[in-house]
Amino acid sequence: MPRLLITGFGPFPRVPRNPSERVARAAAANPRWRRLGWQVDLRILDTRYSALETQLLPALRESDPDAVLLLGVAPKRDAITPERQARNRVSRLFPDAGGGVGDASLRLDRKDPRLIRRTQAPIAAMVRAMRRRGLRAAISRDAGRYLCNAAYYSTLSACGAARAAHVVFIHIPFPRDMTQRRRACDKSRRCKRRPSERELEGAINDCIYLLMRIAYSRNI
Repeated sequence: MPRLLITGFGPFPRVPRNPSERVARAAAANPRWRRLGWQVDLRILDTRYSALETQLLPALRESDPDAVLLLGVAPKRDAITPERQARNRVSRLFPDAGGGVGDASLRLDRKDPRLIRRTQAPIAAMVRAMRRRGLRAAISRDAGRYLCNAAYYSTLSACGAARAAHVVFIHIPFPRDMTQRRRACDKSRRCKRRPSERELEGAINDCIYLLMRIAYSRNI
């Protein structure tokens, strides 16, 4: 039975309601995956650097997934953006939900000489699928320097180059119907371009299907 691990993040400073958690839960609960015979595991990660060691890596070991889809929110973006790569870098400027920051080396993994790890997942096909839904979508080459980038780099590192086609991180914008400043959003042209939460769920389901089709060789 093919297995998929989906992750989202909990709240963090200035984002007390993280839409990546809601979208990840909805995606994992989609009955379509059971009908296809897929096992879907869900982990909602604390937005803390310590969660990489205590939650993410144990989930990868326990689930041993065929594919991994990681979700995070990019509040300033209005497009859905699959990430091309993750960097072995971390910022000391943005504390996590527990007040923690990266160490003085600015490296996520000081033992790893690599600075960048890239996915080989079908992110161009994902963008095309989302645009067919009428949604704004684009490939991103900068996952930031926060927990999203850290989780992506850690997952790509743990899965190795052989499974780089089976791992993707997708940044989602704040849904227009879940904004924390609804009245201001209603007046903002940029905010109106953002997808609804339901549209996000449909887009992520398309991405899951494309990712699993690559990761699992059986005709689905």
